[in-house]
Amino acid sequence: MMRTYHCFWLLFWAGQPHQSFLTPLSKRTSGFPEKEKVLVLSGNSRRDLHRSKRSWMWNQFFLLEEYTGTDYQYVGKLHSDQDKGDGSLKYILSGDGAGDLFIINENTGDIQATKRLDREEKPVYILRAQAINRRTGRPVEPESEFIIKIHDINDNEPMFTKDVYNASIPEMSDVGIIKTALLNMDRENREQYQVVIQAKDMGGQMGGLSGTTTVNITLTDVNDNPPRFPQSTYQFRAPESMPPDSPVGRIKANDADVDENAEIEYSITEGDGYDMFGITTDKDTQEGIITVKKALDFENKNLYILKVEATNTHVDPRFLYLGPFKDSATVRIQVEDVDEPPVFSRPAYIMEVKEDVPINSVIGTVTAQDPDAAKNPVKYSVDRHTDMDRVFNINSGNGSIFTSKPLDRETLLWHNITVIAAEINNPKQSSRVPVFIKVLDVNDNAPEFAMFYETFVCENAKAEQLIQTLSAVDKDDSYSGHQFSFSLAPEAASSSNFTLQDNRDNTAGIFTRKTRYNRHEISTYFLPVVISDNDYPIQSSTETVTIRVCACDHRGKMLSCNAEALIHPTGLSTGALIAILLCIIILLITVVLFAALRRQRKKEPLIISKEDIRDNIVSYNDEGGGEEDTQAFDIGTLRNPEAIDDNKLRRDIVPETLFMPRRTATARDNTDVRDFINQRLKENDTDPTAPPYDSLATYAYEGNGSVAESLSSLESVTTDGDQDYDYLSDWGPRFKKLADMYGAMDSDKDS
Repeated sequence: MMRTYHCFWLLFWAGQPHQSFLTPLSKRTSGFPEKEKVLVLSGNSRRDLHRSKRSWMWNQFFLLEEYTGTDYQYVGKLHSDQDKGDGSLKYILSGDGAGDLFIINENTGDIQATKRLDREEKPVYILRAQAINRRTGRPVEPESEFIIKIHDINDNEPMFTKDVYNASIPEMSDVGIIKTALLNMDRENREQYQVVIQAKDMGGQMGGLSGTTTVNITLTDVNDNPPRFPQSTYQFRAPESMPPDSPVGRIKANDADVDENAEIEYSITEGDGYDMFGITTDKDTQEGIITVKKALDFENKNLYILKVEATNTHVDPRFLYLGPFKDSATVRIQVEDVDEPPVFSRPAYIMEVKEDVPINSVIGTVTAQDPDAAKNPVKYSVDRHTDMDRVFNINSGNGSIFTSKPLDRETLLWHNITVIAAEINNPKQSSRVPVFIKVLDVNDNAPEFAMFYETFVCENAKAEQLIQTLSAVDKDDSYSGHQFSFSLAPEAASSSNFTLQDNRDNTAGIFTRKTRYNRHEISTYFLPVVISDNDYPIQSSTETVTIRVCACDHRGKMLSCNAEALIHPTGLSTGALIAILLCIIILLITVVLFAALRRQRKKEPLIISKEDIRDNIVSYNDEGGGEEDTQAFDIGTLRNPEAIDDNKLRRDIVPETLFMPRRTATARDNTDVRDFINQRLKENDTDPTAPPYDSLATYAYEGNGSVAESLSSLESVTTDGDQDYDYLSDWGPRFKKLADMYGAMDSDKDS
């Protein structure tokens, strides 16, 4: 369909009189009337108002979109009233697409489109035109604005928003936007449909464009199909050894529906195996699993017939007219015979035997049979893991159990053994049964004291005084209760110093027969007592009571006797006291030996006189000798070299060697202390037995020839009595202070 376009002419007033004219078009384009499009520019820079000649112009151009020609598409022409045709004016273009999409001939003012235009991208272009003087570059007309509109053509087909549409409707549905062409469309026959839809523009008229899309239509399922068994009868085989809850087989009813519409529930409705079998539904496969509920027995029943029903769990009431949504089938289960182990007549056996039965006595019999139709013979044996001592044995043919060793109820009351029954033809087919054997009591044990009795009697005891009560026990079992009798042994009945009284309540008392006992004559009595029971055969034993004689106070309290453990039951025993005493003796011996060894090592000083005073010389920078370097030395000889004795030994310690140290001859005349020390050092350096006691120091020795001689107070060690210090006054003024001090001491002493 073609559209009619209208062109509007606008009239502009010019600033000065001029003649308007139309310039011929350089090229023409198809689709428009053959008219020249001219945009006339007019204007005057002068302010004088003059009436100008009217001229027509285009203020709006139209172009066809999607131009397919080989040349540029002609748009229109610009023309100014000032253009005299002499080439003095120049036309310029600006705005949307100027210079790129739209170009202008600067001499003629012709406008052309250089590219193919698309209205859907940009429908309108706004441009501005102006004429300028080539020589001066000044505009001769004001800038004018015009519009280029793109004319639409039918170049776009209708487009769907999606390439493919997916839709689903329930089967058997009524009309929708997309209508079903068939009545009661069945999903089970066809589930997927694909429809192509076309859309045309221009109302479907000739020359219009069209677009297509695809619609995939899926029919959703409804429960319109009942389950159906593919066969009416199923047969399975089950061995009789199958344990309960074991699966026998699977059956499946087919349902053309899907998902929850195809869910099936199975049940056993009737049959002779209704209580022997069960059926469950596998949710993944929708199969019915037949299982065993109870143990099968081929010999008892070998064929079961069941009726199984399959029913939909989700039924749609709209389709009940199609029939019941369930189906049934018959299941036949054949029980197979299996070689079974022998079966005992009882699940367990309890037997009793007296403990005094002879060896090889039969105490009972077990019985087992082969449950199979073959009735294979059975042999018996005892599981030796349950009878390690081989107390019992069994006849392998008839199952009779007999003793092979003596029994003792007091040692073991119950014997729990296991008997094995196995088929002779197939020993692997075996079964086990527990046998509990109780050993019955016979009176084969004599009564005895309930504890060891050791008592005492006071030396000052009186006659007929109770000193001890006795009781007894019996390992045997008595149905009517034990009845013990007590009596003294015949050898002690007449000569004993004590009497025994049976209390008839399974106890007896010991009494004194005389007054006063002497522990120095007899310290201990041993009283034999005979104890008898009242069962058959009567058993008796002789027990001994130990009685010690002890010293007691007037209240009968024990003071002392040979049995110290009786006096102080919570104290230490004699053995413990002896052990403690031995430990103390060993400890004392160890201390004495250690002290003796220490005494041998210690060097005993020989000087014990209080008057023998020594000066201790200690050297702190000497690494040898240790604490022994603090021994005292007699350095009096250092003050007086004439007092040197070559054979004089050290008197402060015991000599450790048997030989005498070598000494060199020393000069006695005018010997200096320094020479004496050097000589002694030399001697000790060459003496291997000399200790490192050579750290000596001297004080106040002035050497030979001194008028005052030595001033050291150490000289007093070698002198007896008081000294006279008057000579200090003769030594001059330097010693006046010293003379006053010692002179004063003498005067004080005299006074």
